[in-house]
Amino acid sequence: MAEVMMPFFPDFPPPLNEALLLGVLLVIGGVLGAAAQRFRMPAVFGYVLAGFAVGPLALDLPVRPLLEEARVIVDIAVGLVLFELGRRLDLQWLRRDPSLWIASLAESALCFGGVSAALIAFGFPPIQAAVAAAIGIATSPAVVWLVTSDAHAQGQVTDRCLNLVAVNTLLAFLLTTMLVAMVHLEYRAGWLTVVLHPLYLLLGSLAIGIATGFALPYAASALTRRADVHFVLIVAAVLIAVGLATALQLSVFLALLSAGATVRNVPRRFELMEFDLGGGARVLYILLFVITGAQAAWPELQTAGWAAVIYVLARAAGKWLGVMASAPLSPLPWRQTACLGLTLMPMSGMALLLMHDIAMRYPQFGQELASVLLAAIVVFELAGPLALHWALRLSGDVKP
Repeated sequence: MAEVMMPFFPDFPPPLNEALLLGVLLVIGGVLGAAAQRFRMPAVFGYVLAGFAVGPLALDLPVRPLLEEARVIVDIAVGLVLFELGRRLDLQWLRRDPSLWIASLAESALCFGGVSAALIAFGFPPIQAAVAAAIGIATSPAVVWLVTSDAHAQGQVTDRCLNLVAVNTLLAFLLTTMLVAMVHLEYRAGWLTVVLHPLYLLLGSLAIGIATGFALPYAASALTRRADVHFVLIVAAVLIAVGLATALQLSVFLALLSAGATVRNVPRRFELMEFDLGGGARVLYILLFVITGAQAAWPELQTAGWAAVIYVLARAAGKWLGVMASAPLSPLPWRQTACLGLTLMPMSGMALLLMHDIAMRYPQFGQELASVLLAAIVVFELAGPLALHWALRLSGDVKP
């Protein structure tokens, strides 16, 4: 008797695909985020924990390529946050209140100087230490945005925190882009590459962002004045900017941040309406944190050692002391200024993407440094949201 064939049955176990993986990640992130809120902690803390929990599984399951392919989701999610953060960058406020830009420059400079000196003292080459320090300047815009939104934080500390995050993120991208030239010199690239590549990254990214920022309000003026319609328009603009920047190998993040800043600071008769990043957009942010955490290469963490500890201490001290340096000029009481310094603790997971972009061109660059950065991100992504949440409550911007 011939063997009965049943070709319609799939292989066992069935192959893992993107939809199944993302669905599972969403469930894990959503459950742990809700659990964190039940213990009066920010939901972001649960999302990050979910990512770190999934990370070790990625070593045994064929999910790493799927996570790499999911980077477009990370780009879009971060792009939406950066666009909205750019809209909070009030240049007129910076001009009126010197304590704000003094705090911004001081915390960025002390963070950069402290981290660079610490890494050089541990034997890292100066150019690698400078790149790692520049990346550390950026406070995580996604963490800050979600924690302040979830807590319904309102007040001077919250507004100043959002402006400082916008400025230090911009400074981090500008400094990292300039340091790309030094990386080219380190690997003896030609002078055209040394000069033109950073200029191309900087001017190209800004051109996309400024053009998007100018075009959006005019496109909105042709539509009805409804928040949901404007939200669709903004998402479409973010997708186009992400697509263009990716295709042209430019900085997605610098383009979106400059787009939001252009919308905010260029006067015009028609303004874009505010939109809510919650609801459906939250799906993107859960995936953002879970995917970022899952991409952590845990074996590399074990090699980070004391250099990672020093990196964490130097960055935290630089940010807090920099903000406290502006206290004599600040209209805020000393206690609220101290809280403002703590709100800048979350470190951006974008550091992984920035290092990834440099490593794509020079695979040998910063292999040892990557484990230090990764360990620092793990610490700051766990402790940062808690410090931010606690500081907002202590400052009075979050009601009990």
